[in-house]
Amino acid sequence: MRLSTEYFPVMRFATFALLCLCLMLGSGTVAAVPTADLPPNFQVELIAQGMTAPTAMAFAPDGRLFVTEQGGNVRIITADGTLLSSPFLTLNVNAVGERGLLGIAFDPDFATNNYLYLYYTTSTAPIHNRLSRFTANGNSVVAGSQVVLLELDNLSSATNHNGGALHFGPDGKLYVAVGENAFKPNSQVLTNLHGKMLRLNKNGTIPTDNPFYNSASGKNRAIWALGLRNPYTFAFQPGTGLMYINDVGANTWEEINEGAAGANYGWPDTEGMHNNPLYENPLLAYPHSGGTFFGCAITAGVFYNPTTVQFPPFYLGKYFFADYCQNWIRTYDPVTRTSTSFTTDTRPALVDLDVAPNGRLYYLSRGYGSNTGAVYDIFYSVGAQPPTITQHPQSQTVAVGENVTFTCGAQGGEPLSFLWQRNMVTVNARQSSYTVANVTMADNGAKFRCIVSNNDGSVNSNEATLTVINGKRPNAVITTPILGSTFQAGDTISFAGTATDVEDGTLPASAFTWEIIMHHDAHTHPALSPTNGVTSGTYQLSTETHDDTNIWYRIHLRVRDSSGLTRSTYRDVRPRVTTVTMRTIPAGLQVRVNGVPYNNTVVIPEIINTSWLIEAPTPQIIGDMNYVFDSWLHGGLSSQTVSIPSTPTIYTAKFFGCPILDPSAPLEAPQRNYFTTRTPTLTWGRVSWAAGYWVQIDNQADFSDPEYSNNTIDRLSQSVTVGDDLRDCLYYWRVRAKTASGNWGPWSTRDTFVVDAP
Repeated sequence: MRLSTEYFPVMRFATFALLCLCLMLGSGTVAAVPTADLPPNFQVELIAQGMTAPTAMAFAPDGRLFVTEQGGNVRIITADGTLLSSPFLTLNVNAVGERGLLGIAFDPDFATNNYLYLYYTTSTAPIHNRLSRFTANGNSVVAGSQVVLLELDNLSSATNHNGGALHFGPDGKLYVAVGENAFKPNSQVLTNLHGKMLRLNKNGTIPTDNPFYNSASGKNRAIWALGLRNPYTFAFQPGTGLMYINDVGANTWEEINEGAAGANYGWPDTEGMHNNPLYENPLLAYPHSGGTFFGCAITAGVFYNPTTVQFPPFYLGKYFFADYCQNWIRTYDPVTRTSTSFTTDTRPALVDLDVAPNGRLYYLSRGYGSNTGAVYDIFYSVGAQPPTITQHPQSQTVAVGENVTFTCGAQGGEPLSFLWQRNMVTVNARQSSYTVANVTMADNGAKFRCIVSNNDGSVNSNEATLTVINGKRPNAVITTPILGSTFQAGDTISFAGTATDVEDGTLPASAFTWEIIMHHDAHTHPALSPTNGVTSGTYQLSTETHDDTNIWYRIHLRVRDSSGLTRSTYRDVRPRVTTVTMRTIPAGLQVRVNGVPYNNTVVIPEIINTSWLIEAPTPQIIGDMNYVFDSWLHGGLSSQTVSIPSTPTIYTAKFFGCPILDPSAPLEAPQRNYFTTRTPTLTWGRVSWAAGYWVQIDNQADFSDPEYSNNTIDRLSQSVTVGDDLRDCLYYWRVRAKTASGNWGPWSTRDTFVVDAP
């Protein structure tokens, strides 16, 4: 998803939130949709299922629903709920992590021009995200109709925080949400498109009334707003044009922001509510734990303002939004600025919301694993509430002697009753699940269905077929990595395994499927997509920083024997962690780590070998003192990239402090080389053989770019004019002498002087 925190969003797909963003996508068992927590008279029904890793959806004007799959397919669900087997189109995309096919929008004039727009990650180097226009012809794309409208900036090795949502605004312009590619400083500059909301004409040109058109250059003129982390989704309110942007957070807060031209939403300097006047405050921020409600990644949002109103009038104008990890949907009232629960449990990994032409609320569930993506709708039903099936029992394959359980999910008016049938004959089962114990070959081919009833009617589920194999499941063993293995950033993780089967013997490579999932707090991000046909391999880890160290990689192995029976196992690889202390001399000044400011000594846990950008902003004013960066105690420039070592480390930034003097106040005992004039006179000692002198002055210790240099001096003093910025109060200077033959001697020892002048 365009999420979370550091890989898929939670990525676009939570850090994480992911991601990050930020991030969140993993494997597991699909759960039934709970039925009891919708408001009275609301019901949910399954529209279509069987999609793989869906990322976004959009209704065509004729009622068809188009769904994008991360792997590059665009699928069509017809108005009667049929998922067409043939994709509308298939793109070659890079779908690693949170990359892939991520966004879709229809042209406002689709009925006449058949244009639709897609946002996806290119599959060839340099890897980057792309915005393209395509032309539809019925249920398929016109071959060769792609028109590339915008090539976004190249991506780093980080695969998360891509954004990707697309919508046309009421002004007829195309708006594009872009994540910051897991590099925080991207969000606050106008020199790239990462961490921004973009605004384009339909043909890909840039409107001249964009807020940064005259201050940015090239394609960066498309920037409409900045300071975003991973805006996975956003929405316009029909009729008013009000725009809400959902920004997936890092460790603490998820945000709903009001879209505005030229706005700066503060990432990475702020997250959640704040008092910084430089940045916009979110309309709503909810935490990752505690509070009235919490979650991990805000991944969907839509205003309820349909032409055909199906919900009660209370819901008109409300903003529906959803959380990826907690699987709830809530409403936000733009008038009262309050939020209310709508449902606390949907199908897993909800990634998009939309309102259908008939006024029903649709939601898109990514699911966990292949072909588990599904679309559901929520509708309002007055009076009778007959049951509906929310999860049909699934066909299963087992070995002789194993147990197998079939499950049926349903909702409707309470109480619900369940009745199971085997081959159309009722069996003694009255629960939502039915188990066949110790299966035999006589059970092979049996068909099971569930009949759900209440006082308002009954409904039959689809039939599920039981396949029984006269054999044993294969055994799978992960030999590499071993138990207790650890990693540090930038490592190459090797994996290998063996598999045997009672009937087949040693299984070949074709029987193996590997997958690596990155776990981050309570959510997951895909790392290595399912890979078939190898018994071993490697996966390269990034050195990109994470928002915390609660991260590990789970290596999954699934093997299949010739009869179709499978066995799965996994192995976890945990991080090697150290601590980094950031401090300043004198204490209390600011340093930045990957764009995040710290104003006091702080101890930060981090995975070994992670790459950090550390900065010592200069100058800094505190009270009546100006502080100018002098040095890092470990060396290097004020802004530098470091690799976190294996042992606890302290990074200390040293500053030189200069008092801000009142020009009218008398100086008391001025120190040597302390000047209160902007044109100080420097003096030096005579060299007996000197025919001239060369003086250099710089406000940096390395003299890489001297502010003053004069090699024609033939006297023992020189009046100089220092820099224009009074806060550059500390200066370094040196002098060298020249012989009568024109040869220069060595530079003198570096000396300093201070200027504090009006």
